[in-house]
Amino acid sequence: MAMSDRFLPLSHHPERATSETAPTKAVLIAVAGLFLGAILFFPLVTVFIEALRKGWGTLFGTFADPDTLAAIRLTLLVAAIAVPFNAAVGLAASWAIAKFEFRGKNLLLTLIDLPFSISPVISGLVYVLLFGAQGWLGPWLDQHNIHIIFAVPGIVLATVLVTFPFVARELIPLMQSQGTSEEEAALMLGASGWYTFLKVTLPNVKWALLYGVLLCNARAMGEFGAVSVVSGHIRGLTNTMPLHIEILYNDYNFVGAFAVASLLAGLALVTLLAKTFLEWRFAGELAATSRRH
Repeated sequence: MAMSDRFLPLSHHPERATSETAPTKAVLIAVAGLFLGAILFFPLVTVFIEALRKGWGTLFGTFADPDTLAAIRLTLLVAAIAVPFNAAVGLAASWAIAKFEFRGKNLLLTLIDLPFSISPVISGLVYVLLFGAQGWLGPWLDQHNIHIIFAVPGIVLATVLVTFPFVARELIPLMQSQGTSEEEAALMLGASGWYTFLKVTLPNVKWALLYGVLLCNARAMGEFGAVSVVSGHIRGLTNTMPLHIEILYNDYNFVGAFAVASLLAGLALVTLLAKTFLEWRFAGELAATSRRH
């Protein structure tokens, strides 16, 4: 080896920076596999085993219960409201942060990350402080017969707050890496701002947007802490699936609790499979987009 080659940075020897011996690779793979098996796979399998412990009849009987059906409907309703709202607002916030310079930009970024840094329980307590019977707006809401806490609007608001960062945080890094050259070119050619957004910006981030929506949806359906604070745990009215699982478990209805948990886990797996399928199906387009930017 030449003396000059001995002092080249690692970037000039990529094969050395990434190559490992066979025993090292085997150990790393085994550690990762054991960790994922103990923390993720075996607990997930246990949920489905416990749900079927007393047979399919008991499993289907759980889903025939009116309270369980109400919890499923409420969970889907909350997700159907919160996810599109967060997708729209997250897209707008990401567009503003990545494509424009304005005063307060860093503050907006901090506010987007805030739900990640505070406990979901605190998020729920904030709405109780604002809209509860003894809260700042509580007396006025009561006078006008408007119910937010211990009602569906409070659950939606709590879910929106907790899940808001998922879409924005998926889009902001991608939009920033893409820059503004394509938008500027479209504007110079006479395109309007709205047309530029629909025909230039949105197509470039559509897959990141979809991934953010999938993650937001999974978190919205599984949220427990914030929803627990604002729901009031009213059976058949304000219990989402996670709250209903807790009630069934506390009532020693373990099969019912695991049955509902298996449905919630199944929905999460469907979300993961959808994301994986999209990555496989459109891998070429994603790679082309990355090379272009």
